[in-house]
Amino acid sequence: MEYVTLGKTGLKISRMGFGGIPIQRIDAQGTKKLMTVMAEKGINYIDSARGYTVSESFIGEGLEGIRDKFILATKSMSRTKEAMAKDIDISLENFRTDYIDLYQVHNPSVEQLDQVIGADGALEALLEAKEAGKIGHIGLTAHSLEVFEKALEMDWVETIMFPYNIVERQGEALIHRCREKNIGFIDMKPLAGGAIEDGRLALRFICANPDVTVVIPGMYDVSEIEKNIEAVEDTTPLTGEELEGMEAVRKQLGTNFCRRCNYCQPCTVGINISGCFLFQGYLDRYGLEDWARDRYATIPVKAGACVECGECETRCPYNLPIREMLKKCAAAFGE
Repeated sequence: MEYVTLGKTGLKISRMGFGGIPIQRIDAQGTKKLMTVMAEKGINYIDSARGYTVSESFIGEGLEGIRDKFILATKSMSRTKEAMAKDIDISLENFRTDYIDLYQVHNPSVEQLDQVIGADGALEALLEAKEAGKIGHIGLTAHSLEVFEKALEMDWVETIMFPYNIVERQGEALIHRCREKNIGFIDMKPLAGGAIEDGRLALRFICANPDVTVVIPGMYDVSEIEKNIEAVEDTTPLTGEELEGMEAVRKQLGTNFCRRCNYCQPCTVGINISGCFLFQGYLDRYGLEDWARDRYATIPVKAGACVECGECETRCPYNLPIREMLKKCAAAFGE
């Protein structure tokens, strides 16, 4: 396993980490087995989130006795100082540890980012927790290019997590800037939320980019760990056949896959279009139906509110049939 430095944090981590979303599909005993195998294989970076239901607590139970072998990261959607301080303490309790290596502001909008850094915002709690030794470093996750770009200019941001894969390449220029500014780049959604079926091809594409610090595929079975390690450890140049395969994936998903670039916004009736498609991906491909439905329920304006004006489709750079996709989303969630 190759080890790299996670930007200005100075943390030495494995080039492939562990994404903690899918373990919601298994139990604590199964998670313990995964943690043990990862320790044996040299995977030392684990990512979870307060919002991933049982993920933190399952991981915490699985790390008992081997906590020192891992760099532990999690994240919270809290935007205020009080709420973030509470979440940090809950994460510490869930993980059964007295410190978390990296704590991240989870997917804020531009407006929410202003709240995070403002008076009594979440950043105050993060800085106080860092001073107290509860957390080691502070990062940010995003799906929006605008948020990504703003985060690059904030000196407290030590890492940035953003989607990057064969079909979602909209962040490449900003990912390169991460490297230039010594900000660790954490690649999420390497298989595009499960839409890319060839995991080896997906990981080979990502690891061929030296601007990516660490890739964190979600895994819930030992066989996935072994297959993904094999792909990441293959550092030979991409072959012509692989490049052709990647182009075929782009063409296949190009007509029905949302890259969450949000050029389609604003919707005339206020639908968060990419958000709807994000939660449908969890529903269809991750097998996390209850979690996906709970998250979808928080969206103020649902996919079913679409009036089929078509304005979004005129702005989509990928020519997606957004109106039809919203109909399918509404049918899947029942509203």
